[in-house]
Amino acid sequence: MYKGKKILITGGTGTIGVILTKRLLAQGAKVKVVSIDSQERARAVLPDISMFHWGDLRDYKTCVEAAEGQDYIFHLMAVKGNTQIGVSKVASAYVPFLLCNTNMMEAAFRCGVKRYMFVGSIGQYPALGIRHEDDVWKGPPEANDRYMGIAKRAGEAQAEAYFHEYGWDAPRIVRLSNVYGPFDDFDPSTAHVIPALISRMVSGEDPVKVAGDGSAVRDFIYSEDAVEGMLLALEKAPPCLPINLGSGVGCTVKSVVETITAVVPKKPRIEWDLSRPTGDKIRILATQRAKEILGFGAKTPLKEGIRKTIEWFVANTELAKRRGKELHG
Repeated sequence: MYKGKKILITGGTGTIGVILTKRLLAQGAKVKVVSIDSQERARAVLPDISMFHWGDLRDYKTCVEAAEGQDYIFHLMAVKGNTQIGVSKVASAYVPFLLCNTNMMEAAFRCGVKRYMFVGSIGQYPALGIRHEDDVWKGPPEANDRYMGIAKRAGEAQAEAYFHEYGWDAPRIVRLSNVYGPFDDFDPSTAHVIPALISRMVSGEDPVKVAGDGSAVRDFIYSEDAVEGMLLALEKAPPCLPINLGSGVGCTVKSVVETITAVVPKKPRIEWDLSRPTGDKIRILATQRAKEILGFGAKTPLKEGIRKTIEWFVANTELAKRRGKELHG
């Protein structure tokens, strides 16, 4: 499937992109990475700096230049951030994301790309406990995910529009649950719950204040597993059929906190901050479609994934902490 193919990865210096790049190179692909990350970041995380191209995908011409001559595209460009950023900085997240999605897919279509991976999110669903693929239009996304959720829905609709009008059957669609792992943003002011807690605990913060009461339930997937599911989806999924990629198992934030405290060198005291927002009460992806169509199931237990992530963070603390500043200034 991938040997000898020219493959563009947008956002290829991020959490998923770095792992995907290495997997594709190991399979004999010719990989090109486009990102707005710094040369320093690219040099630190990519096997070969020559594959890196700086590019702002809000510009359509840049997207065309990136897509020309490529067989496949994995569009991983994302605006990352925790719940608070999703509420307070909506314009600076929503508008670039919408522009990049629209321009990149249009460029891929115009350039005749054969396979195109669009990556959606658990956050684009309405407030449902268990989130099945066909339920995404049964209501608006929750308030803290409203803008990014709408942008992701718009990207899927764009893919369907090309397919129905022009027969462009390249798009494959996955919706990820909460991805965590090495190469993530570990800046506590911007990161998601697992990397933020790891950074704070390893840094010696005590007590550690955590938003909410710990009862919120989330679906987490380790980055290596997410990449495996995406590779299978680009190969096996039908055009434009959304497929959830998650663990399918709900974990309370309290259990996540307990798992991290059990692994870090020094166990801190935990204080729960009921004044801070935590988002939806329950968010779990139904994963039956991924099992039936892709033969995919997440393999990494939460405890093992957290242990691997902590080990990477300890060995790469400076790189990890710098990530948040690069992403959010």
